This record gives sequence, C-alpha cells and structure tokens, in this order.
Amino acid sequence: MSDVPPELARLRSSIDNIDAALIHLLAERFKATQQVGVLKAERSMPPADPGREEQQIARLRQLAQEAGLDPIFAEKFLGFVVAEVIRHHEDIADRVRP
Repeated sequence: MSDVPPELARLRSSIDNIDAALIHLLAERFKATQQVGVLKAERSMPPADPGREEQQIARLRQLAQEAGLDPIFAEKFLGFVVAEVIRHHEDIADRVRP
C-alpha cells in the first residue's frame, strides 16, 4: 500500500465518521417511521402521504440550500428514503390487516 499523506488520512477518517453517523441517523429515522407505519395500519390510513411528502421535499430543499448542498441531490436522497419508508408501511399494513 502506498504512503497516504496525513491530510488525506485525516480527511478519510472524518468521512468514515460522518458515514457512520449517517447510518446511525438513518437507523433512528427508520425506527420512527416503522412506528408511524404501525399507527397508520392500525387506523387504516394509506402508507403514502403525498401532502406530507411535498412539505418535506420543500423543507429539505431549503435546508440543503442553506447548508450549501445541492437541493436537487437532497430531493433525490429524500425520494429514495421516502420510497423505502412507503414500502415498509405497505409491508406493515399487510401484516396488520385481518
């Protein structure tokens, strides 16, 4: 393995820590959305909530812009997460329905 400049090693270590934090945050988010899915299923509510999704997209686009992150990327990322949440909610609804 070639010698890695200390600055590159430091940056990579920082990236690794951020990646770990992202994974833990996503896990916490999905724990909360699983609870939402159960509540929706128990109340016969649909898995998707387009109005809420639109609000979240607008909010995250604004946050991304304020943080110097491409809002289009933020919207794509949220879209991926929301699609997975809806899939989980559909699975939960299938299990909860009689």
